[in-house]
Amino acid sequence: MSFSFQVDLKKGLGTKDENQLDMDKTYDLLVVGGGPAGLNAALYAKRKGLEVGIITKRKGGLLLDTSTVENYLGTKELSGEAMAEEFLAHVETLEVPIKDDSEVVKYGKDGDTHLLTLYSGEIFRAKTILVATGSNPRHLDVKGEDTYAGKGVAYCAICDAPLFKGKDVLIAGGGNSAVEAAIDVAKVVKSVTLVHRSQLRADNILVEKLYANPNITVHLETQILEIFGEDAMKGIRVLDKKKNSEHELFADGLFIEIGHVPNLGPFRDHLKLNDFNEIIVDEKNHTNLDGVFAAGDVTTLPYKQIVIAASDGAKAALAVSEYLNAQKIS
Repeated sequence: MSFSFQVDLKKGLGTKDENQLDMDKTYDLLVVGGGPAGLNAALYAKRKGLEVGIITKRKGGLLLDTSTVENYLGTKELSGEAMAEEFLAHVETLEVPIKDDSEVVKYGKDGDTHLLTLYSGEIFRAKTILVATGSNPRHLDVKGEDTYAGKGVAYCAICDAPLFKGKDVLIAGGGNSAVEAAIDVAKVVKSVTLVHRSQLRADNILVEKLYANPNITVHLETQILEIFGEDAMKGIRVLDKKKNSEHELFADGLFIEIGHVPNLGPFRDHLKLNDFNEIIVDEKNHTNLDGVFAAGDVTTLPYKQIVIAASDGAKAALAVSEYLNAQKIS
């Protein structure tokens, strides 16, 4: 029996892979998060000549859970997974090290150096960090929700409304985002039925527009108990709280518009947050901590959209570069 053994002569034996995150190095910037904001930030930072690395749970972030993207400039139609691959391929051409399947569990400082400790126990160092960990849409946590996610159940009316053109859809929620979604979606679909477990919390001007639209029906004090269907969802079973009776509402799709949960991790205990637990940033993505920036859906940035998160990441990277240049001057 014989074995063949090959060595990459460029790397040699015992040397480090240059495209791996290095615990012995102090990076100019470490980006926490691998979604559109984090990837574009890394791209811009690298092109600014910064030593940058990415730490992320999932390369691509929520893009991987997006069925189809039709509203990104220059891209007529692309699956979320395919778009994530395009983003990653672009970043990888610049040889930005990405540590995937990794979670930051502790943040600290050693003098002016920021320390990120991973679940694995590894510790990475940087002059600045960018929190771009995104957010996850709130779920109803009812029977059938996971089963029909992507099969009629969606969490972004702005993104997916065109997929339901000429069809009947439901919207769950009672705040501004849900009411605005109902008004916007009604321009595309056959009919909209908004369902909310209590009373509407949206601004009066939006509520007036909601009730004035003949394509929209509103069911208040109505709690969603189950989402049902076959290959795709067909409707929901609800409880009418006023009548204390259950009935079914049939539709081709359900948009769940009840807000997002920011992915804060250990930064929850260090950064200033608003009432929605979003990281408060200024116009240049600075947080309350010196050298700590944040971008994308985890921040107070309005409108949770791919193109907005990506552009916010670019803006944050430019701000980091400006910050580091100022440090060198002083």
